[in-house]
Amino acid sequence: MQLSLLSVLPELEKKVFLDVFAKAFHDPKRGKRRLKTIDGQLIPSELVVGCSTKILSQFPEGTIYKLDARLIQKQGKKPYFISIKKEKIMRALEFYEHNLHVQTGVEIKKKKAVVIKLKK
Repeated sequence: MQLSLLSVLPELEKKVFLDVFAKAFHDPKRGKRRLKTIDGQLIPSELVVGCSTKILSQFPEGTIYKLDARLIQKQGKKPYFISIKKEKIMRALEFYEHNLHVQTGVEIKKKKAVVIKLKK
């Protein structure tokens, strides 16, 4: 579940979003790995998330992370997120199979459900 909290100082209009999912990608303009939000959330997709490159360098491009973020909206610029609680940024367990495939190249085969009929 995703929550949005308003700042304690409403005149600054800072917004904090909890449990944001973002995917690591290589930004050719900056020459380093960055994060972008993914589809299927209550926030717009493709928003860039500012985050420490030290954290992102531990796992390959395409890894999905779960983090808390603050929305930054500057005049004349596209809105973006800044990660908060940097020590709590982690790979998303909700995307375990995807992350395992990205990191090891191993595809997890899903087992089909087996229906067993019992005799009366």
